Amino acid sequence: MATVFIIHGVEGHPEENWFPWLKAELEKRGNKVIVPQFPTPEGQTLENWLATLKTYEADLGSDTILVGHSLGGAFALNVLEHYPARAAFLVACVFGPVFEAFDEGMKTFAQRDFNWPAILANCPHFEIFHSDNDPYIKLEVAEKLSRHLNTPVTLVPGAGHFNASSGFTKFDLLLEKLERLT
Repeated sequence: MATVFIIHGVEGHPEENWFPWLKAELEKRGNKVIVPQFPTPEGQTLENWLATLKTYEADLGSDTILVGHSLGGAFALNVLEHYPARAAFLVACVFGPVFEAFDEGMKTFAQRDFNWPAILANCPHFEIFHSDNDPYIKLEVAEKLSRHLNTPVTLVPGAGHFNASSGFTKFDLLLEKLERLT
């Protein structure tokens, strides 16, 4: 059993995409699943998101698994600078500038120098999922992130941004990989 945090992205919420499905599937298997609502788009800063996460601090530890979608992936990296975790799953992860309209609201999360030694020391297992047709984040972003984390990118052809508009209300491959660690 593990505690799994599912972290949404920009303008996101706990009831979108594959989050409710994944939460239900993991809970059926005896895991504790937390899907916080972070302030977005108003109040969307790293400082505010960390303050929201602070209310769940008792659930963070070496058995925690972080699942971050889009900006949620960048947030997970920030969390791993300060907290240990068993694993982190980064789905269509924002990293650095993505040259989109959302960049301004993501700067404090993703456009900074990360403490890679701390992140790697705090988390022994990473998985990166990316698509060959993500309309927001280029594959090169995931490849650069994979070099920092010393882990390959799992390429999911035709998955878009892994959101409901791309047909992702379930994410079987992610569940399969999570099951190996829970």
